[in-house]
Amino acid sequence: MTDTLRPMHEWLIAASERLAAESGGEPSDYVLSQQEIDDLLELARVASHESGERINAPLVCYLVGLARPRSGRELGDLVDAVVGKAV
Repeated sequence: MTDTLRPMHEWLIAASERLAAESGGEPSDYVLSQQEIDDLLELARVASHESGERINAPLVCYLVGLARPRSGRELGDLVDAVVGKAV
């Protein structure tokens, strides 16, 4: 991990620990894989640039998060559907 990414990952680890403490479960239940991070960052990038509003990035990520357990689909497939890639 590069030094520039270390603060991001440390913040995500701390956030997962707080989320686990508040909602139950273990912090490991809330860990993102590198592929999930990449998918969500791509989704946020597209949402921000295509909509012209940066605030749409976290909102569409949240919507995909809601859709994932309801649909049973993989995160990457849902991201591809939102950004208009063939799934």
